[in-house]
Amino acid sequence: MKKYIISLIIIMTMVFAGIRCSEDFLTPKPLSFYAPENSYINANGLNSALIACLRNLRREYYGNMSPFVSELIFSDQGCSGTTDKTGVHMDLPAQILPDESMIRGDQTQLGRYWTQNGYNRIQYANVVINRIDNAVWKSTEERNNILGKAYFHRANVYYRMVHQYGDVPLILEEIKEPRLDFYTCTRESILQKCKKDLEFAAQWVYTNCPIGDVNKAACNHLLTKVNLSLGKFDDAVASASAVINDGIHALMTTRFGIDKNDPTHDVTWDLHQEPNKALAENKERIFLFVCEEALTEDGASDRIIIMRNALPYWGGAGKIKTPSGLPGTTDQPLGNKVGGNPVEIDMVTPYGRGVAFSRPSPWAQFELWDDANDQRHKFPNWIRMQNLVYNHPGLKAGGDSYYGKPLQLRDAGGGILCTDTIRSWFDWPAYKMYIADPTNRMPQGGNGDWYCYRLAETYLLRAEAYFWKDDLVNAAADLNAVRTRAGCAPYTPGQINIGTILDERARELYYEEMRNVELTRVAFILAQTGKTCYNGKTYNLNNFSSNNFWYDRIMEKNKFYSQNVVAPFYTYRVAPWIVLWPIPADAINANTLGHINQNKGYPGAEKNIAPRKWVDGPGEGEIVEQ
Repeated sequence: MKKYIISLIIIMTMVFAGIRCSEDFLTPKPLSFYAPENSYINANGLNSALIACLRNLRREYYGNMSPFVSELIFSDQGCSGTTDKTGVHMDLPAQILPDESMIRGDQTQLGRYWTQNGYNRIQYANVVINRIDNAVWKSTEERNNILGKAYFHRANVYYRMVHQYGDVPLILEEIKEPRLDFYTCTRESILQKCKKDLEFAAQWVYTNCPIGDVNKAACNHLLTKVNLSLGKFDDAVASASAVINDGIHALMTTRFGIDKNDPTHDVTWDLHQEPNKALAENKERIFLFVCEEALTEDGASDRIIIMRNALPYWGGAGKIKTPSGLPGTTDQPLGNKVGGNPVEIDMVTPYGRGVAFSRPSPWAQFELWDDANDQRHKFPNWIRMQNLVYNHPGLKAGGDSYYGKPLQLRDAGGGILCTDTIRSWFDWPAYKMYIADPTNRMPQGGNGDWYCYRLAETYLLRAEAYFWKDDLVNAAADLNAVRTRAGCAPYTPGQINIGTILDERARELYYEEMRNVELTRVAFILAQTGKTCYNGKTYNLNNFSSNNFWYDRIMEKNKFYSQNVVAPFYTYRVAPWIVLWPIPADAINANTLGHINQNKGYPGAEKNIAPRKWVDGPGEGEIVEQ
């Protein structure tokens, strides 16, 4: 109270004495030498902004209920497995709306693709691009390497956004003050700008960079995706070939790394073991998210938590019962007591504890796999629920004969022994999903590296480019380079279509590719070209929101949506217009001096106006009215 009284006396004295603040006192002064005008003056300073871009990119994949989870939910390959709460995305037409909150704890982080992982990252890149000539450079090469990396980050965000949201505002300048005058720009012209920038980046970004930083091969890899999106299929072949034939990268076809002398494993296993990803001998790595606890500024938030996000909740109390009707499993580690009895069979340490924020569709688990020799679908790489055993210590204490025996879904009479087959019973690729988590009593996925781009995808992108060119011989050759590495029989050229290419991507790139983005990209190409799809249909851009391949593929492959599976709180549903997510209503409503369009199918689309477009020109080009 004395402190408050003294403060009040001082304030009143200043008022009655007429003491005024001078204009100089009111002028803001940097509290640190790390203000922009002091920091962005050389390569190291501008590179600090690019490190923020890398952080935001990494956080699309890392953390609890990471945004990447949504990329599987909106696809043929998966759906939400969270059955114990409301607010999760299952009934998509009812839930995916412009005014819905898309950032809610462990229910959804979808909205981060617009904000933190979208326009925030674009702003960091634009700071570098717009200040590039305010800095002092040792050489043209140094300048253009930094500028090329900034172009990569901006193009990476826009490539993703135009396949999640369609036409969006194109921001090419550093925002230094509040603005309310943004306009929607066409998807195609945004991609044309990305192509121009990435061609510059592919020319100037360094070939040899620290692991985890953007390099020349990453620029060409992303450029290949942009070229495909624009229908520039010859250019896509060229940019993919620039990576495949660079003399640095190669598919890993022989054993390597920490387990290379263990005959129970194979090269598929080696490729995805966390300690092997950053090894110099791993020539397949193009662009890697590097996540080491000692290097992160916020510790636990950079754990990948993949086992929690994408594994079944197999250890929940009473979720899986024995045929004798008793609780069969526990996710407690070795030595912990359950009901007074110590755990003697530890399954949580080797497999991890999941809660199934995302879970694979039946197609992704079973029908997708067409070769019994596929390493990616064989034990111990691929774990089936029957590979787990009844480990509840109460079973042993009670003399139950099922203790230690493999799990089974049904009893002798056909009754289901799992109380929640959506959340607690599905198979998964353990060779990818296991990341050691030594600081967590029940491992969920710790600080580990993760592939962003890998040469196997470059081959599959080039295979796709050849397919669009009707060169099925070369398309088959590139696809088979990946397929035979996994032990599968090769496809003939006559078997190649966009469906077989997407199938192989699903086998090889599960939880690496942004599946929703890539399906939407293919849907746009089919609509742009009018090429007859394997399903016998043709598509066009005029009715894209009501008739598109993205929707047809999901209804063909994902039974959760096609059969309207009923969960405790929702029924699984999807609709054609959800091929593009809604533009957030708060972004539209706050933009009072401009106009941001809403996607067709959502409230507000009736107010749309003709979007603007980017046209090439000096510097950054310009955005003009159509």
